[in-house]
Amino acid sequence: MLTRVADRVLVHESECIQSNTVVVQGNSGVLLVDPGLTVDDLLAIADGCRESGQPVVAGFATHADWDHALWHAALGDAPRYATARCAEGLREVLSSPDWESHLEEGLPPEIAGEVPWNLFGRVSGLPEGSTQIPWDGPRTRLIEHQAHAPGHGALLIEELGVLVAGDMLSDVLVPMLDVSTADPIQDYLDALGLLESVASDVAVVVPGHGSVGGADELRARLELDRAYVEALRTGGGSDDPRIGPEAKEGWEWVSDVHEGQLQSLSERGDS
Repeated sequence: MLTRVADRVLVHESECIQSNTVVVQGNSGVLLVDPGLTVDDLLAIADGCRESGQPVVAGFATHADWDHALWHAALGDAPRYATARCAEGLREVLSSPDWESHLEEGLPPEIAGEVPWNLFGRVSGLPEGSTQIPWDGPRTRLIEHQAHAPGHGALLIEELGVLVAGDMLSDVLVPMLDVSTADPIQDYLDALGLLESVASDVAVVVPGHGSVGGADELRARLELDRAYVEALRTGGGSDDPRIGPEAKEGWEWVSDVHEGQLQSLSERGDS
């Protein structure tokens, strides 16, 4: 089911990990961002677009994680975009002969066998330095950063005041760092700074996972995420409300993500 969250912007929320697919209505069709997760989800999204009378004319993957680079034949063969670094990462994944079985191993057990892989990761990298999504619809600014994943791209739908944040600014997930980089903490803080720089233009924020929020919620999440990341420097962060007894029901495993990050940063000497 597609739920309208702003003028010309709809969201499909998967039952699994509250994964959000964003549908932006343009002049001749829709821009589809991070479609997922199961075959049933993707067919429901395709049905919703068809019922609206608008075909999918472009797709975008915010980053290369499996749950953000899916597709289905029912969505058509529109061009699918990503940043150049994201596209490079997906090519590396697909170059492995056992990539599908490797990704299957990491799936939440409740959707094992239900995720379509045949069109996974087939994106075209935009030219380095691109700042706009090339499509016939509301002007959509690309905000590229290196937090969470190489070439992560948030989208600001400028005239509609909607920020599509990818795996950032969630009310259920703590910030997840890319601990393979030279300075993952600073990378994340830099990315939060970029998103904060456009906050005054945002009325609605859509995270990759979790609840859609308004302008006040965006500010609150920026502050909470910054506090969490800063706390990681000294081995803290366990008091974040998304961890432990305060975590939303079904999201208790986020504590394991936190502990894993602390261990990785400690081994690097970053905390």
